[in-house]
Amino acid sequence: MRNWVRRRSDTRSIAGKTVLYTGVTSNLLKRVYEHKNHLKGKFTDLYNCTILVYYEETNLIEAAINREKQIKGLSRVKKDALVNENNPKWKDLSSGWYS
Repeated sequence: MRNWVRRRSDTRSIAGKTVLYTGVTSNLLKRVYEHKNHLKGKFTDLYNCTILVYYEETNLIEAAINREKQIKGLSRVKKDALVNENNPKWKDLSSGWYS
């Protein structure tokens, strides 16, 4: 059994041209790298979701999963407002992570 309390879990939204992809991961750096390099994820490849525009951190996997479900249940307008509130220019928050 994994000890999720010690492991950081992230809820993230990655933008493509017309979609926002929301998911949970225990390793944000690795998962964003996989999206950017099209190593995993058919949906993110199909829509070219490679720009990290929003993320939240928690130490509890249950909290991350619940937040992911909450975000996925939002309308597109509310998802956009969430990103705009925290990242108004929709900059890639992972810019410079891999250089």
